[in-house]
Amino acid sequence: MEPLTHVEEESMQAVWRTGEGNVKAFMEHLDEAIPYTTVASTIKNLEKKGYLSSRLVGNAYLYKPMVTEADYKKKFMGKVVKEYFDNSYKELVNFFVEQKKLSAKELKEIINMIEKGQ
Repeated sequence: MEPLTHVEEESMQAVWRTGEGNVKAFMEHLDEAIPYTTVASTIKNLEKKGYLSSRLVGNAYLYKPMVTEADYKKKFMGKVVKEYFDNSYKELVNFFVEQKKLSAKELKEIINMIEKGQ
């Protein structure tokens, strides 16, 4: 699985929100305004990278994801933890605590989730 650029990630998030669809449908689910031609070429690149498949319906292509959002997150979060946190999820959590991005209440919720095996 090749890494994605920022625009490719944004486009994949739109695809995951849409499911199967065409470029215009994906554009409706983008968080930021990106020109049609940019989205169209990005979608083609995602297909070449194996993230999407396409089929011709009439005179338009419909695309659908070949990689689930969960699989993508698993692969690339693992990479982030390995490369930036010395392969330690503890260090990742500590980073968010130090940055004040994770409150004591949220940390307790995480501990409860771990203890329940979620």
